[in-house]
Amino acid sequence: MHGSERSVHSLLDLTGKIAVLTGAAGWLGSAMSRALAEAGARLVVTSRDATQAEAFAASLPGAGHLGLAFSQGDTDSIPAFVAEVVQRMGAIDILVNNAYGGPPADIDNATADDFDQAYHVGVTAYFLLARDIALHLRERGVGGSIINIGSMYGVVASYPEAYAGLGVNSPPNYHGLKGGLVHLTRHLAVYWARDNIRVNCISPGPFPKMPFIDEAHPGFIQRLEEKVPLGRMGKPEELKGLVLLLASEAGSYITGQNILVDGGWTAW
Repeated sequence: MHGSERSVHSLLDLTGKIAVLTGAAGWLGSAMSRALAEAGARLVVTSRDATQAEAFAASLPGAGHLGLAFSQGDTDSIPAFVAEVVQRMGAIDILVNNAYGGPPADIDNATADDFDQAYHVGVTAYFLLARDIALHLRERGVGGSIINIGSMYGVVASYPEAYAGLGVNSPPNYHGLKGGLVHLTRHLAVYWARDNIRVNCISPGPFPKMPFIDEAHPGFIQRLEEKVPLGRMGKPEELKGLVLLLASEAGSYITGQNILVDGGWTAW
């Protein structure tokens, strides 16, 4: 080791850190939760269902995790939620803004309410939760990491032919809000950098819930795979390394970035 240079194991170690991950029990959230727990963090994992959140917390490696019911769209509850986490866990060091529950509106029939709901849950609530945690971090004076979960569809349009004739769609409200979230990430990063609070975005590409999607919509996966240079769908574990990098000191000089994990989809 050269001088004070830390080892990679030390940089990635989250022992003693408290991480909040919303929508934690979902397809991608569960893998990211396990990544942080495996690195030594104590987690606060949320779901709209208290029993599900508690059961998932109990399933994580390590000890001292907490499962809480939390509906991100109920933005009035955010200050009390943050206060409860701080009271019960002692502090918050990391936030992974992952929960989403907007309506899957079709482009020909999407309503103003579809957009309002999607933006409220996927942009407004992300900001309000991040800000309350950023204020907590500022008060402590220790810095921290905020990670928003975006989508490649916040950067590029989808291929209409990939969805044609199938019971799935590429909702315009989803595309709009994820694009907004990517830019909100940049804005928050530069304003909070003075407090050593890093803000980044992870934008997954095609990570459909298998085999459910393939059974429900035959042929859809094959259509998507044709658009991916690596020729396959992503596996949830392929997000674990990146979320750990951004949450830990290994990513201490990374802020304001949107990192795509898409098998090369956006490189075409």
